[in-house]
Amino acid sequence: MPILGCIADDFTGATDLAAMLVAHGMRTVQVIGVPDGPPGSNMPEADAVVVALKSRTVPAPQAVAESLAACEALLAAGARQIFFKYCSTFDSTAEGNIGPVADALLRRLQSGFAIACPAFPANNRSIFQGHLFVGGVLLNESGMENHPLTPMRDANLVRVLARQTEGGVGLVPFNTVEQGEGAIRRAFTAMRDAGRRYAITDAVTEAHLHAIGAACAEHALVTGGSGIAMGLPANFRAMGLLPDREDADELPEARGAMAVVAGSCSRATLGQIGLARDHVPVLELDALETPDAAALVAQARAWMDGKLSEERPVVIAASAPPDKVAALQQKLGRDAAGMLVEHALADIAAELVARGVGQLVVAGGETSGAVVQKLGVKSLRIGPQIDPGVPWTYAEPGNLHLALKSGNFGARDFFLKAFQ
Repeated sequence: MPILGCIADDFTGATDLAAMLVAHGMRTVQVIGVPDGPPGSNMPEADAVVVALKSRTVPAPQAVAESLAACEALLAAGARQIFFKYCSTFDSTAEGNIGPVADALLRRLQSGFAIACPAFPANNRSIFQGHLFVGGVLLNESGMENHPLTPMRDANLVRVLARQTEGGVGLVPFNTVEQGEGAIRRAFTAMRDAGRRYAITDAVTEAHLHAIGAACAEHALVTGGSGIAMGLPANFRAMGLLPDREDADELPEARGAMAVVAGSCSRATLGQIGLARDHVPVLELDALETPDAAALVAQARAWMDGKLSEERPVVIAASAPPDKVAALQQKLGRDAAGMLVEHALADIAAELVARGVGQLVVAGGETSGAVVQKLGVKSLRIGPQIDPGVPWTYAEPGNLHLALKSGNFGARDFFLKAFQ
């Protein structure tokens, strides 16, 4: 039975969280969507189960319903604690979906308080005085202000979350966090007693995240990015529920041709594509010039002939800089533009797998969701990390190794070193 049940609002975020748990000794399986059947009936054998939803940008009522269904399944399977995972850049609109989903989970768990901490220092996400920084700049100056679906124009997470929830939102500041687990726990108690529902918690180092995680040992619900999860496995070991494991990230040997499909328009992914051009075959699809999914798939199908190999990857990308994304959205509408790219890349990924690709990297949260659904993947065993937050996974059945990369994650050479 899983002792930790996790709900992620997109597919790459789910693998990011799962990788963190595996790295800290929890055997972890990622489930694609809420399992069919009675709650808890089809859960895999693991220490932690991460239910991957595609709920970040859907209407809030739909996100709430899907998240509650996932929660019921995890509780029925035996989960002792629920973790609601969202992006380390707090991707959301003014209306949600982070606040509405967290509110609904707290009500279901009959709890009145939870933390909200998307910090992940290893990927340059830190929170100081309630403000989220990406590297050395505020969130709203990091490029996230141009995100095509969830533009983030306010770095103050207390304000952002307060706009999404009816409950009060407070801050556990750096000076308190720096004092360690005991001080953090006392701050949580005082905040809860004062009627606050959520605590944005400063964190700028991994030591902070371990201390925050320890202070959450008795919480029914934890919310945040994958960084905060590094402090949770030790809690279960202290309770005698989790043995020490050295093989939590073992996967079968990788075989087959290598490929990358990229739909993310983040600065990180655009840089990764740029470097890959100098080393491997790269096809860059232009959805603005060819706004038809079938035509884009046909172009990719013709291009990939004779290029697939077990020696080096190929890259097929529909990523674009902000000005082209804006032009495509103006031409087709925001949702239609996103669906065009997602559907085209999902069909291209299916074609690659049909032609013998056994090692596939997918860049972009929405793109990853579309690809996994197109391939019919139901669950993923989590293996070793390529870069912080991005592990290799193994799809059963299918004999396919997948790496689902958040657009913002990975070093500049990610598309090359992933296959080494």
